[in-house]
Amino acid sequence: MFERSWIKIIPFGLLALLTVLAAYDPTIDVRQLENTQVTQVAEISTQELSNNKIKELHIVKSGENLSVIFEKYKVSLNTTYQIFRKDKSGEVKNIQPGNRLEFTSIGSELKLIQIIKSPVLEFQILILPDVEITKIKKTPEQIISFRSGIIQSSFYLAGLKADIPESVIMDLAYIFGWDIDFVFDIRANDKFKILYETPFIDGIKVENGSILFAEFFNGNKKYSAIRFQGKNKRWDYFDENGNSLEKAFLRAPLDFAYVSSHFNPNRRHPILNKIRAHNGVDYAAKRNTPIRATGEGVIESVGWKSGYGRTVTIRHGGDISTLYAHMEKYESSLVKGSKIKQGQTIGYVGDSGLATAPHLHYEFKIGNTRSDPLKVLLPSALPLKQSLMPEFKKLQSAYLEQSNNFLSRDPNAQFFE
Repeated sequence: MFERSWIKIIPFGLLALLTVLAAYDPTIDVRQLENTQVTQVAEISTQELSNNKIKELHIVKSGENLSVIFEKYKVSLNTTYQIFRKDKSGEVKNIQPGNRLEFTSIGSELKLIQIIKSPVLEFQILILPDVEITKIKKTPEQIISFRSGIIQSSFYLAGLKADIPESVIMDLAYIFGWDIDFVFDIRANDKFKILYETPFIDGIKVENGSILFAEFFNGNKKYSAIRFQGKNKRWDYFDENGNSLEKAFLRAPLDFAYVSSHFNPNRRHPILNKIRAHNGVDYAAKRNTPIRATGEGVIESVGWKSGYGRTVTIRHGGDISTLYAHMEKYESSLVKGSKIKQGQTIGYVGDSGLATAPHLHYEFKIGNTRSDPLKVLLPSALPLKQSLMPEFKKLQSAYLEQSNNFLSRDPNAQFFE
């Protein structure tokens, strides 16, 4: 009788054993546990909660300084004194609007201050019995991109269509701007290809892309640009033979517009209706389009000049001067005698003076002789030293090979054959 009862309970015993083994089996399918009910709730005391981390964030506003911010977040005077005493270079306390400060506390006790100056630079301040300051510099990951484009109406639109960042489009126009007038020289079916790098930290872009290599096909002529550390280890752009692309003057004072009137000593004035020499070039553009200085120099005059309206003249080296007229307004910082860099904004397109519509009148004068800005020969900067040419050629070959590899998989490859 006992044996029969024992035999009957064997299946139930095995079932219980298997259940226990399953509970300890690390390979059990987690989907079997999805419907498990929570049967116990842990209670956390107020004291335990006070030991949790608390993080406070502050974005620096204009006019704020570190002392005021520390006081707001209850940093003790002793800690503040230690931080300032150890900050011998002044890098920590030299905060700027937009910098981010993070204060981490355990309960009510401050443990860490982070001062994040940029995506690549921050300072960590550990609040121990003695303050410890650590400077952290992050190295961005450089992501290389390739783009190509075929121009139908304008270079700018072709660049946007090729999904090139606007900043890179403008940089490319600037780099080739000494040789190509992107208003006057561009033709349908001109094409370009560009290799550029963009720095990322933790998957976030920290700066705009920087051009490494580019080729621009304008009509039957090819222009090349290779980035290389030239004079004083500064990044400059050179053609395939090591000649600097930089010239003393940009070919045009506007990035994208069109020539509405050429240099013409016998032109009939549209308002005065009589023959009056047109000693410059008119660029039609939208009102308030930025106007850039074509060369480095000194402001000779800023003000109203009869039919020219609001006008800026710049004196350059080599007895050269340039004039920019019919402005809507001037750049606010300009005064007579101000030093100006090439490409610096000096004013904005308007129709002041004797003008029928918003445009820029631009003149280029050597001594007392006015020259056609579209045809005058512009002096170049010095080429690379011969001692640097082997290194330059090696870099050029690497960029060209990389560019060709990208191009072989590009939808526009057929146009570059």
